[in-house]
Amino acid sequence: MSVHTLLPALASPVTDAYARLAEVFPGLRVRELADDERSPRGDGWVGADELAAGGPSLDAFLAWDDAQVLRDYGQRARPDVVASFGLHRYAWPACLLITVPWFVDRRVPRLAVEDVAFHRELGRMDVRVREFSCLPDDPAASLPGARVVPDEEALRGEARAAVAEHLGPVLDGFGPRMRRGKRALWGMATDEIVESLWYIGHLLGEEGRAMAELGLLLPGTAKPYVGTPGFRELAGPDGEVLPTRDRASCCLFYTLRPEDTCVTCPRTCDADRVRKLSATA
Repeated sequence: MSVHTLLPALASPVTDAYARLAEVFPGLRVRELADDERSPRGDGWVGADELAAGGPSLDAFLAWDDAQVLRDYGQRARPDVVASFGLHRYAWPACLLITVPWFVDRRVPRLAVEDVAFHRELGRMDVRVREFSCLPDDPAASLPGARVVPDEEALRGEARAAVAEHLGPVLDGFGPRMRRGKRALWGMATDEIVESLWYIGHLLGEEGRAMAELGLLLPGTAKPYVGTPGFRELAGPDGEVLPTRDRASCCLFYTLRPEDTCVTCPRTCDADRVRKLSATA
């Protein structure tokens, strides 16, 4: 965990965390908007509020996924499968906007859907942070927009609430196209939280801490989320430990390649997981 330093008066409390994210994962860069700066739209940009509205902007967003499936797999995916892929491609990086500052600096930004724009081909997200939560001993606690909470569990509650506040409207926008109920949709959201931070934790050299923190963040009783992170360990062919997890939802990739399920899919048996994880290692 980074050591807090006193912040310049105009600095954002999450700037350092987003910079660290870009350092280890150049495929996603986050730019913070000034108070008087408009969130970008058009030319490849889509606002989270536009996705939540479920109209023409969502149609255009999903057209990219439809074309990608046809190009890469030579077949069309069902509309609900296309929508599932599109939701994943937004929700995975969107969760990091909240969980990375929490993991790195113990600061939880609140991001309304109106304050986030996404350009997936550029790997860019533009955000406006109006409020954030932090602990009492954080130097940022005196900054405008700070919401000070008493302890780590309260801060975890803020992180859960912040993700739900942002993703809830987006799930409502995607939901009618996905042929899934509310529980299944929140199962997907749970998986996006876990798999995105697990991956970034690995890149930061803190995979073990990320797994432990996610276990505390998602204990299995925190609604609307579904289940725990589901981490467990398998033994490799030479006795090495291979971490894996069981997803709370299915990404539906099997509908395109039935023989090539994801390594964390409930459909993938442990023998296949060991084979895939050993090959990756």
